[in-house]
Amino acid sequence: MTNHESLTRRDFMNGVGMGTAALLAGLPQVEAAPAMQSASDTFEPDVALELIALPRSVSLRPGRATSVWSYQSRVLKGDPASVQALPDSYLGPILRLRRGQKVRIDFINRLDQPSTVHWHGLHVPDTMDGHPRFAIGRGERYRYEFEVRNRAGTYWYHPHPHGHTGEQVYFGLAGLLLVSDEEEQALPLPRGQYDLPIVIQDRSFDDGNQLRYLSGTGPTARGDASGAPSAPGNTMGGGGMMGGMMSRGAMMSGGMGDMMTRMMGFLGDTVLVNGRPESLIEVATHPYRLRILNGSNSRIYKLAWQDGRPLTVIGTDGGLLERPVHKDYVMLAPAERVELWADFSKDDLGTQLTMISLAFEGAMGRMMDMMGGGSMGDAMGGSSLAAGARFPIFTVKVARKVNGSLQLPDRLSAISWPRLQDAVNRAKPRTFRITMAQMQWGFNGRSFQMTAVAPTEVVKLGTTEVWEFANDGGMMTMAHPIHVHDQQFQVLERRHGAGSSGVRDGYVDQGWKDTVLVMPGDRVKLLMRFADYSGLYLYHCHMLEHEDLGLMRNYRIET
Repeated sequence: MTNHESLTRRDFMNGVGMGTAALLAGLPQVEAAPAMQSASDTFEPDVALELIALPRSVSLRPGRATSVWSYQSRVLKGDPASVQALPDSYLGPILRLRRGQKVRIDFINRLDQPSTVHWHGLHVPDTMDGHPRFAIGRGERYRYEFEVRNRAGTYWYHPHPHGHTGEQVYFGLAGLLLVSDEEEQALPLPRGQYDLPIVIQDRSFDDGNQLRYLSGTGPTARGDASGAPSAPGNTMGGGGMMGGMMSRGAMMSGGMGDMMTRMMGFLGDTVLVNGRPESLIEVATHPYRLRILNGSNSRIYKLAWQDGRPLTVIGTDGGLLERPVHKDYVMLAPAERVELWADFSKDDLGTQLTMISLAFEGAMGRMMDMMGGGSMGDAMGGSSLAAGARFPIFTVKVARKVNGSLQLPDRLSAISWPRLQDAVNRAKPRTFRITMAQMQWGFNGRSFQMTAVAPTEVVKLGTTEVWEFANDGGMMTMAHPIHVHDQQFQVLERRHGAGSSGVRDGYVDQGWKDTVLVMPGDRVKLLMRFADYSGLYLYHCHMLEHEDLGLMRNYRIET
């Protein structure tokens, strides 16, 4: 077996040696897990990996180590550089794949609750997509096999068990998945040490350096009689938010504070970058490719450079744009990715530039007014960093002088868009309205059921459709990032509500997307083609507490 690639923490944060290989010591020895039958007896992978979800401790702050859940991986077949560990971080390793590769990933669950892995943004068969119906228990193994059909881009992977997704992601289970292809490789883009992945997450710590989330959750929680710690989906039952919270178990596990966090989404008071609290990145006088993922459970960021220089956007969720786009700021909701061209070649040595989240309003719509406004801040995860607050995220320091440079290409990629005139429902788009009834989120009044599909959620393989997501439910609206599994879609149209007045110039809708921010009052139309695979897939809000609370539904692709 080939051990997987690793970088020193200093090298990673400084952007040095992104392509160099080293051995990662200390990968836990894992007893044999029950093997799962291969999805296909004829599948011959180009790359085979083992991915393990397990508890561990990481020194994130002075004092006691922090208990987390983490992914660890090793290469069983293929290029050792396919797996790149992030040192001293709770985040999973970066997986580096190429378009056209056949990939086998054996997932082993060492958690005390069910889990699965969703390859966020990838176009794969439904049995390989990480649907919660395929969640496996402790000691079990699930074999994922698929061909990488996506274009080059910044994707990611995370758990997707119903009721536990927010908890498992919050306590560390997430990682980047970077895809390359020939079109991208032919461009003069920053590479190696100048290609920097940046994962932004907000977290809260208690006095003992342990991550603070919903009561009774996480690696240090005591299990219930079934051996699974409590989670949002376990305490809600079928009676919605209020009915679940009136139960004795729910009241014992956090009461009103947990109820508010589930309804509004978790907000932490500490911003971590690449799974570390330190946020200083040393750079050279050279252009960089910054691949930024919003890996937070619920927080929305309004990204901008503190000195006012524009952001040059070269890519979004589904890869490179056709041409660079310049923005004063960029809105980045949970699960969204943005790729920036950041040129420090003309900055003096010693210059420090801070990426900030600008202040904005409207994300909570009328919800905060109804729940008591700012007085509810302590209940929402105990965060002192309110939704829409202004704060620093990370700082780059120009520390090295280098020769040579790159010019920003005028054209980045050629995109073959689906045609609106080919959409079978172009005159009458499918409309999915975000609703709330009896304190329960839903789409068109329906909340998640494991395999249920309504007649309006069935589509035909090989067709192109227009879907519209409407967030105009009056007083019970707040921002929702909507993710559609198996799809990269085109944003056709936005009808802005009052809640988007201070953020609308920060949308980047020019490229392929798999997650779209829908602010209060907004209606967004998407164009997508259902190709290659039939089966059962998900669409949901990517505020993970909302997803765990039922703001998720299946759709089925039929032949």
